[in-house]
Amino acid sequence: MKLGLINSAWVQAGRPTQYGLQMTKEIGFDTVDIFTDPLELDVRERELIRRECRRLDLPIVSLACVAVGLTDFNATVRAFHRSRVRAYLDLAYEYEARNVLLVVGEYIWNREVIPPRQQWHWAVEEVRALGERAAELGLEIVLELEPFPLSLLNSMENMVAFLDAVGLPSVKANIDISHLVLARIPPEALRQLRGRAGHVHISDCNGKVHGDLPPGRGVVPFEPYLREIKALGIEGAISVELEYSPDPDNIVGWVREAYEATDQLMRQCGLRG
Repeated sequence: MKLGLINSAWVQAGRPTQYGLQMTKEIGFDTVDIFTDPLELDVRERELIRRECRRLDLPIVSLACVAVGLTDFNATVRAFHRSRVRAYLDLAYEYEARNVLLVVGEYIWNREVIPPRQQWHWAVEEVRALGERAAELGLEIVLELEPFPLSLLNSMENMVAFLDAVGLPSVKANIDISHLVLARIPPEALRQLRGRAGHVHISDCNGKVHGDLPPGRGVVPFEPYLREIKALGIEGAISVELEYSPDPDNIVGWVREAYEATDQLMRQCGLRG
């Protein structure tokens, strides 16, 4: 597999897009995931990303999209978020990416007002429509498992059930290793995603709350998860996710540390080199 980086690490540290892409390549990453919003993206920035990634030989693998409104009880809100995700799919096609990483959101009002099965139905319906569009473009949607109590997809059981309900080969799971640890999902549970996982995120955490730290800074036991990922035979990339560095002025060192630790882990598990 390739080793990638989500470029939000640079964005959240206040570094320009071009600088972040250049440093991603210089540090040694094979690929990049782009965190942006096509509804806000200036045409010059849109072209800069495409041009720089081609110049650097840094393929774009994934675009990250948070669309919690796909489960809103207002049909007009769901329609807006559906059109917004379609814009992500169009941008992914333009960038020759493999997938759009999609966060579908949470149950609202403590699951007490709207029947949870109704929000589940809305999510399945919307993701199925988007998956059909992804297939038309030769893309995949990969769904994020979030380790929070009210997230729709917060367990392996829910992920598998959701994929079954959507029923499209263009809709798969994203494997986020630290999320699995926080959700108390053991490595062997990944065997349920054989043929149904399309992308991987890697970061560390303290085992209690969401962290997105460089591997080695927390308590995540990476090797058992990486060996199960290798057995799945996923094509594509393992992308490092670093959010909100505690020392933005030292973001280069933060990213480089994450690269070196992840590269070593991948090589130890036969996933790189």
